[in-house]
Amino acid sequence: MIEVIWDLEEDPDGNLHHIAEHGVAPEEVEEVLNDPASNTGRSRSSGRPITFGYTAAGRPLVVVWEVVEQDPLVVYPVTAYEPEEE
Repeated sequence: MIEVIWDLEEDPDGNLHHIAEHGVAPEEVEEVLNDPASNTGRSRSSGRPITFGYTAAGRPLVVVWEVVEQDPLVVYPVTAYEPEEE
């Protein structure tokens, strides 16, 4: 199981605040990151790891994240959002 690191809710520059601006809840990010059916690749713009998957409710999400302290099971979500429809 992946451990997700969150900033303090009061931090206006933190990841909790940032994903909330996209209408995403922390629980949704954790569901996507811990779902074995999710697909992981690399962001074309930042080079960071990126995971595409679905929440337990079936909502599609993209999560961009970083590994914390070289432990692939501890991650810091940078952003999360619903993908644009093509």
